[in-house]
Amino acid sequence: MQKYRDYLNRILLSRVYDVAVETPLEKARSLSRTIGNTVLLKREDLQPVFSFKIRGAYNKMAKLSKDELQRGVIAASAGNHAQGVALSAKKLACEATIVMPVTTPAIKINSVRRLGGQVVLSGESFSDAAKKTQELIRQTGAIFIPPFEDPDVIAGQGTIGMEILRQHPDPLYAVFVPIGGGGLAAGVACYIKMLRPDIKVIGVEPCDSDAMRRSIEAGYPVTMTDVGLFADGVAVKQVGEETFAICRDFLDEIITVETDAICGAIKDIFEDTRIVAEPAGALSLAGLKAYAHKHNLKDQALVAIVSGANMNFDRLAYVVDRSELGAEREALLAVSIPEEIGSFRHFVAALSNRSITELCVRSADPVMGRVLLGIKVQGRNDIAEVLADLKDKGFSASDLSGNELAKLHVRHLVGGNAPHIEHERILRFTFPERPGALLNFIDAMRSEFNITLFQYRYHGADFGRVLMGFDVPEAKQPAFEDFLNRVASMGYTHIEETDNPAYKLFLGWHNNSQNA
Repeated sequence: MQKYRDYLNRILLSRVYDVAVETPLEKARSLSRTIGNTVLLKREDLQPVFSFKIRGAYNKMAKLSKDELQRGVIAASAGNHAQGVALSAKKLACEATIVMPVTTPAIKINSVRRLGGQVVLSGESFSDAAKKTQELIRQTGAIFIPPFEDPDVIAGQGTIGMEILRQHPDPLYAVFVPIGGGGLAAGVACYIKMLRPDIKVIGVEPCDSDAMRRSIEAGYPVTMTDVGLFADGVAVKQVGEETFAICRDFLDEIITVETDAICGAIKDIFEDTRIVAEPAGALSLAGLKAYAHKHNLKDQALVAIVSGANMNFDRLAYVVDRSELGAEREALLAVSIPEEIGSFRHFVAALSNRSITELCVRSADPVMGRVLLGIKVQGRNDIAEVLADLKDKGFSASDLSGNELAKLHVRHLVGGNAPHIEHERILRFTFPERPGALLNFIDAMRSEFNITLFQYRYHGADFGRVLMGFDVPEAKQPAFEDFLNRVASMGYTHIEETDNPAYKLFLGWHNNSQNA
């Protein structure tokens, strides 16, 4: 690897610390206990622009001549490189134009503007923005600051590897590095493998944005037609020639992870650090967890680079929704129960003291009902135990935790008309979020009414909100009012929605002409 010797000098002499800080290497104590290894997080989210990109951008720009700086600089970026260039330009007193994909989170666009950069939005990915950048360079003569395909940029990112080895001189099994265009992975891998070849350096990519993995398999940089945009910081259609060569020669392996695993890693980072990493920022930890599980690693020191924390607020709901499934702490099950009075109570009682995160049922078949159940678990083995336990108690169940249709759509669509129920009443109840609350509520019914609809989803609040339907023939109306009074005295407040037009249009048994 003699040809890469120059990179050691470039990394050691990088001028990143004019603006960047040496970030800590922190132990993720909770996650370390969970997976049985020492997990260390390289906290690049603590940089002034909340991302490692400031290192490479400034190292490149600090070496420009005064004449070049006066011409201004230009960059194409999905966001983090943009902020690095904008802050560097502010420090060096030059103008900066940033071309960003239209899919870039608003938090990154606004941050670039606050730092004084001029933003031009173009295309859906980094590669699309890069084409627009070349047009503007020809028009303005501005100096291009590459996001990854440049020795000084690669060297600037490589200072992270230098810090890791200095901060952790003890034995280290592997360092996990996120890959977009490959600048970070190339710099870190080059430095670590040149000095400590015993340490594995493993690249991590999303399954739908794995340009580097495909390129190494093909033997040349390939161009992807489309890339996934959830981890927008690594949404690159084609990696660089130089980063490809370095990653090919130095990375021990590249692994890919699904979106749910990334969401699970975001939650893991939050629980140990109280910061919310962006999807690309949590990518390497998702890979670390997958690798440790696949190879059954125990008692090893593992490093994941938390590369950024520029998360758009409106993505949080999606991340929360998928994080438990991704971390295998929630299972989504389909359960069949008999359509008869008392069967729903028997089913809930069969769940014992397990925490229910979601429970949806709609009467559709007069013989057998279908329940969509979300439940807290502790890994795949626990899911198998839940399925076996339900089977022993007479319920047929299947695991939908990996079913994209169920996770993305079906869980939000459980419902519909029930034309065979002519005396349905619909009510919204407020449940206290405490163990046993649901079973106590059902017990208060005294098995007098058939439940025709039940919809509940845990959202982390003190009180849960439940939509329920009951089959209440005329003769049972007094008993039903008595039931409502009983549960109200127990703290289960309710609002009746039987005449609500939303119910009549989408859930009621009446036809639309009657509801119009």
